[in-house]
Amino acid sequence: MSVSALSLGRTWRLAERNLAQDRLRLGLSVLGVGLAVMLILFLLGLRAGVFKGARAYLENSPGSVVVMPAGVKSTMTVSGKFIPPGVANGVRQVDGVARVTPVLRTSAIPDLHGNKEYIILVGYDPIFGGGPWKLAAGREPMADSEVVLDRTLASRHGFGIGDTFAISGRQLKVVGLSSGTNSWVGTYVFARKTAVESLALAPNAANLLLVTPVSGVTPGGLVARLQSLPGVNASTKSEVIANDEAVLAGVFNQVLTLMVVVAFIVGALVVGMVIYTATIERQREYGVLKAVGARNGVLYGIVLFQAIIAAGFGVLLGVAFAFAMGQLVMGLRPQFLVSIELSAIEATIGAGFIMALLGSLVPARSIAGLAPADVFRR
Repeated sequence: MSVSALSLGRTWRLAERNLAQDRLRLGLSVLGVGLAVMLILFLLGLRAGVFKGARAYLENSPGSVVVMPAGVKSTMTVSGKFIPPGVANGVRQVDGVARVTPVLRTSAIPDLHGNKEYIILVGYDPIFGGGPWKLAAGREPMADSEVVLDRTLASRHGFGIGDTFAISGRQLKVVGLSSGTNSWVGTYVFARKTAVESLALAPNAANLLLVTPVSGVTPGGLVARLQSLPGVNASTKSEVIANDEAVLAGVFNQVLTLMVVVAFIVGALVVGMVIYTATIERQREYGVLKAVGARNGVLYGIVLFQAIIAAGFGVLLGVAFAFAMGQLVMGLRPQFLVSIELSAIEATIGAGFIMALLGSLVPARSIAGLAPADVFRR
């Protein structure tokens, strides 16, 4: 069989042999690609964790329709704004409404052991729901002086059941610890609605109405009916969640995208430098192959396979590094949720092999114009 008819398998074996000639360099290239992939996947996981924490409340609260004050489309901007008095009763009378859960959501920055903590204070009525969806310990508040505290926040500050802390000068007793209520945008603290009304100086106020439609009525159909009420904006839960994520994306995406692009470029450069060096060192071998009839496509294949091997091992290492880094960060800083999703892994694997393709371009060009006679004269 002529060299020009080299099988794919032989081409792959040649690529492996070339890389194996310098295992230290191969290891360093795999490590470099792995670190780049780790950074990309970790950043995507951190972004997904931020979004997951931000939508946790709505995903675990009653209803499929959200009524907010007019002009408000996101729960991120609802604090300090209120639904007009009497509108909650008007919502209950709309045809197709099965249940209305009024919630008063506001923010506070209490001083906990010398540290300022941003919390999202949720006032709810246990009769209607809208409070903590998972209690890790204790019970729900039964008095205006009681709260359920996120267990991550409680652990960070050494709070337990029965301890007290102050918000706006009012002492509140911890009677329960909630799970899954901590996020980058703020930690949820739950109290009776009347207690939050007092703290916000807004008696009988609400800024979220979580509406459950009767059987047979779609959320979209109910939204159309509720929009006719004065002073409110009605949306499906999915729309509000999308708006919340859009607000966060405006904060995160530019910086995160820049960091991902930098990591991608670094990975591609690492692959390119390693494969280019390996190619230059073996120019004589490539010249011999061309002299005995190997076409450029075969030589390109060797170069590309070398890049794929280096990037492939780097991607596998990077995915493992990302999971380890995520667990380490969440262990050291539980307030940061790192959620590495399958779609992010798939995208990162694709990015790794694009690194291989880009990293092989310059080495491939270096042998495209290689003249066997020039090699033999050296």
